[in-house]
Amino acid sequence: MKRHDFSHFLLSKPILKALELMKFQQPTEVQSKVVSRALNGEDLIVQSQTGSGKTLAFALPLTEKVDWTENKPQALILTPTRELAVQVRDEVTNIGRLKRINAVAVFGKDSYVKQKNLLKQKTHIVVGTPGRVLDHIQKGTLLVEDIKHLIIDEADQMLSMGFIEEMEAIIESLPSKRQTMVFSATYPEDIQKLCSTYMEKPAIIEIQAEGITATKIEHFKIYVDEKQKRAVLKDVLITENPESCMIFCNTQVEVDKLYRILNQSIKSLGKLHGGMAQRDRFTMIDRFRSGQCRYLVATGVAGRGIDVEKVSLVINFEVPMEAENYVHRTGRTGRAGEAGKAITFVSDAEQKDLDTIEQLIGFSIEEMPVPTEANVQKQRSKFQQKMNATVAPKVEKSAQLKQEVTKLYFNGGKKKKLRAVDFVGTISKIPGINTDDIGVISIFDQMTYVDILNGKGLLVLQAMKERPVKGKQLKVHIARK
Repeated sequence: MKRHDFSHFLLSKPILKALELMKFQQPTEVQSKVVSRALNGEDLIVQSQTGSGKTLAFALPLTEKVDWTENKPQALILTPTRELAVQVRDEVTNIGRLKRINAVAVFGKDSYVKQKNLLKQKTHIVVGTPGRVLDHIQKGTLLVEDIKHLIIDEADQMLSMGFIEEMEAIIESLPSKRQTMVFSATYPEDIQKLCSTYMEKPAIIEIQAEGITATKIEHFKIYVDEKQKRAVLKDVLITENPESCMIFCNTQVEVDKLYRILNQSIKSLGKLHGGMAQRDRFTMIDRFRSGQCRYLVATGVAGRGIDVEKVSLVINFEVPMEAENYVHRTGRTGRAGEAGKAITFVSDAEQKDLDTIEQLIGFSIEEMPVPTEANVQKQRSKFQQKMNATVAPKVEKSAQLKQEVTKLYFNGGKKKKLRAVDFVGTISKIPGINTDDIGVISIFDQMTYVDILNGKGLLVLQAMKERPVKGKQLKVHIARK
């Protein structure tokens, strides 16, 4: 299939500019096959691996099709984990920012009141985990009567996590006339039943399973006694000496144990699992994504929400108990066509699980020998050099886009009877500013946030220090986040 650039999709100028600023140059295969059909309003079932660009494949048509003038949510995106909900929210926000599209993420173990207040704002797209989304719908804080687009992301993972009842309840609460798109790495029978029940003659798009069969990803297994796994892991990290590495365990307890052991000898190490405090989880994801943390020990579910470029090595410290999770774990490396490697440790007790995985993926994983002591000693100095080197921070895809957009904080909101129109009226009167330079406005009881577009944030900041809003002089500064 011949691939065009993004202008081929006839997207609006603000979205094309956002793509340019984020250095997206050419659509991936899943984007090429999905975007045009999604823009045409088709129901779609898309079988595609993580790392294939599927988030952008649905973010582009959604941000293009939602009507900015409408106040109620028009699109709902369901994700299996909190981390993925935030990641998708951020991607949608970045793509739609210059079009003034507002996306909100809702998920468990986060302030319900805070989310309720966010949903009171002009919200176009809602991203969330099934449990919290259903909670908001049932309590009337998430209005769904204008939902025209439903996205179910990583559907197979949501089913394996037991979200089927919540998903069905959510779908049945939505308008029957809507577009539905389902994205899933695998297509088990339960998903087929869900799609046949709730979708209208869906087209099926199957993308080659890049996370498994791409030649740029090497798959290996190491047979090792359970008691020797930790010692062998240290040796493998030395001999492989990866730039960045994710180490997967099956349980939170094992993540904690392994982290404590590795932390004694390895710098730049982090851990991630569902038992950690929400703030700690998001902080750790940011550290790993930015390159401040090079090694991350994680449960498979927690790791699903991390989209990190250039993860050079994935290690399955334990064989995944569900075969599909091997696909998702190894999909953390080799993303967007980059080279990658996946190594799975296999004990005697785990052989049956490995057999199931190899049956699913369609090939026998190549065996790798345990590193020899001589090779470990030979590579140790290089490992220590890299361990002691200063890690250069990774540049975010959205860095240039964020230079175009400045979020300003004002110390006044609903309690001072201020409305969005008051801020628009005042700011648009500044010389050199018009309404096209004003983005998303979020008004809370005591404060207001205003996005200023087109690189004009500092101009507005200086002017608003002397200009009242509706007769009230407000303090203004660049928002901290």
